[in-house]
Amino acid sequence: MKFAIIKERKNPPDRRVVLSPETLAEAQLDFPEAQFVVESSDIRIFPDSEYEKFGFKVTDDVSDADVMIGVKEVPSEHLIPNKKYFFFSHTIKKQPYNRDLLKAILNKNIELYDHETIVNQKGYRLIGFGRYAGLVGAYNGFRALGLRDQLYNLPKVEGLADLNEVKSELDKITIPNVKILLSGTGKVALGAQEILDHLGIKEVSDALYLTSEFTEPVYCRVDVMEYAKRSDGKVGNRLAFYKDPKDYESNFMPYAKQTDFFIAGHFYGNNAPYLFTREDAKHPDFRINLVADISCDIDGPVASTIRPSTIADPYYGYNPQTEKEVGFDAENAITVMAVDNLPCELPKDASEGFGETFLNHVLPAFFNKDERGILKRAKITEKGKLTERFNYLQDYVDGN
Repeated sequence: MKFAIIKERKNPPDRRVVLSPETLAEAQLDFPEAQFVVESSDIRIFPDSEYEKFGFKVTDDVSDADVMIGVKEVPSEHLIPNKKYFFFSHTIKKQPYNRDLLKAILNKNIELYDHETIVNQKGYRLIGFGRYAGLVGAYNGFRALGLRDQLYNLPKVEGLADLNEVKSELDKITIPNVKILLSGTGKVALGAQEILDHLGIKEVSDALYLTSEFTEPVYCRVDVMEYAKRSDGKVGNRLAFYKDPKDYESNFMPYAKQTDFFIAGHFYGNNAPYLFTREDAKHPDFRINLVADISCDIDGPVASTIRPSTIADPYYGYNPQTEKEVGFDAENAITVMAVDNLPCELPKDASEGFGETFLNHVLPAFFNKDERGILKRAKITEKGKLTERFNYLQDYVDGN
């Protein structure tokens, strides 16, 4: 079987790659029966010469490969019929902007495996860039704090070589006495927590966080059962919430009244209650004035996130009273960081971390008859149709 590392063609350019040269060399050793080829790219964080150094063929034509491995969506005109593709398709939530892409995949008889759908038997994701989104998102939030309040001037992550340099820059600053709330328990939240812990910020329990003021910066990490509650007052259940959240309502306001800086690292599922609404943000006791929204659901659970921001221009302000965008440092505004492609700022580290998990979880499935069901669960399309697991997308494909 022949695998191709394909060139990223989506704009803005993405420098990440699924398999770094060293990880690809490791894959070749693990699976000597496999063939690997690399499509030439002038934007990839690892130059073509690095792959050639390990003996891999680099070429402009990879059409003879069986499996195409990329990061972001492949433009429809570059999809090769009758192949297997791995990339983030951004279709499984019925995103309107990629409906035509999914239709093209079906029309070209492509087997699509979305990185987001690579899960274990319990449905937990096995690979992703979440940790790096969390790391960069939290850093960007502290950078915004320094710029807005004229406390310090952190450089942009994209100008730093790697995670070690990111942490070295953080070593140079002092965080003021602020209360920080971090939502989530997954890889994104763990990445953000890594930054908080590196800064030496003290973690406190939610009970203490909700009832006390402090003489030093502190943070509290909360899960869905803290910021959501059953509408009928009964005890909530995390798994039941994820299965069907309609019986739940937000319990976020007690935290919003005690928080200066909110780092949103949670996963937001369909029909789940919003954390805070535009009306909530108008409340005189609403205290949050800085949001690093790593989850970045637009007009969704975090009311101040009214649009995505960009790596080039990562911050804007949200005026709760007018519900309009203002300058990120405007008086009485909530400063918002809502970059939706954060791992792109650390392309080398993110690629290396992603590749290790892809090598451990995905590539073996091609050579062990998919004994863990990895490929079966991840496959969205086959023989021009949606697979049974993703039949719910049929109305989306049909335009309904």
